[in-house]
Amino acid sequence: MKRFLVFLGIVLSTICSVVRAQEVDYIPDISLDMRGGYEQDFSGGAGRFFGDGLYLNVDGIISSSLSYSFNHRLASSYYEDNSGFNGTNWLTLTYETGDFAFTAGKDGLLFGSFEYDAYDLDSYYDMNSAFYNEFDCWQWGVSAAWYPAEDHEFLLQVASSPLSDENVSIAAGWRGSWEGFESYWTANLWGKDRGMIPAVALGNRFTFGNLTVDLDLSARFGDTYLSGAAAILAPSYQIGEWGRAFTKIGIDRDNTFFGCGFEYFPLKENKSIRLHAAYTCNDYTVGNMINIGLTWKLNVTQTIKNIFTKLN
Repeated sequence: MKRFLVFLGIVLSTICSVVRAQEVDYIPDISLDMRGGYEQDFSGGAGRFFGDGLYLNVDGIISSSLSYSFNHRLASSYYEDNSGFNGTNWLTLTYETGDFAFTAGKDGLLFGSFEYDAYDLDSYYDMNSAFYNEFDCWQWGVSAAWYPAEDHEFLLQVASSPLSDENVSIAAGWRGSWEGFESYWTANLWGKDRGMIPAVALGNRFTFGNLTVDLDLSARFGDTYLSGAAAILAPSYQIGEWGRAFTKIGIDRDNTFFGCGFEYFPLKENKSIRLHAAYTCNDYTVGNMINIGLTWKLNVTQTIKNIFTKLN
């Protein structure tokens, strides 16, 4: 923790120096994200106040073609070990040239599912599949992206395997977007005991005005704790700038899960504060609960800029 506080102090000093030099393009975008609230478990009859986590985000550019991104769990109730790099979700350096981008560092493994692709604090865990809750997605590796046309990208990734520290995983994917439809499809190989475990995932997102419907289909083969198939349907409806109603139903390895809820943005045009209420039911966690909470994103960079502007 102390190391990251020192790191944050150094970054804030850098922001002040850059602001003075008016090199606005190179100021890192820093934020602190947190979520907490209250949940009542009707299955066990217990209720508790909780804090899901406190996350540090740093994003910036080094040059016109080189950028970096960093996300670290300063505290989290869903991970057993947040020490050192175990608490780092991603730490990447990306080089872009022409229609290509190359990334190295710790990152999420490619897997074609919109559920799996969601940011931790935007996901309601008991409303998720067993695969989402079990999969160790944050791994060290390299990846490449090719953008042959607008709104289309082909992806290739080689990284450590989630099944064995001594093996690698390989993923190839395609993301495409048309009016009313977005695809995120991947084919995966995860190394284990000198063999490769195959998987395929087809993420599909349909948009009808303010209504968005995600349909995620996946199959994981072989004899591992990840093996199985999943089908997930997740509709949501955007209500102006201030609200979103959502629901989700799915099955994964014979475990069913369901949830529904509402998100409210009291600042409307500013999404830095979000209130939520959600009901979740999950065979995997044997949960049947209601969750009420607050998500807050503190934009540290903008706060420092505002202070500096007032002092001058």
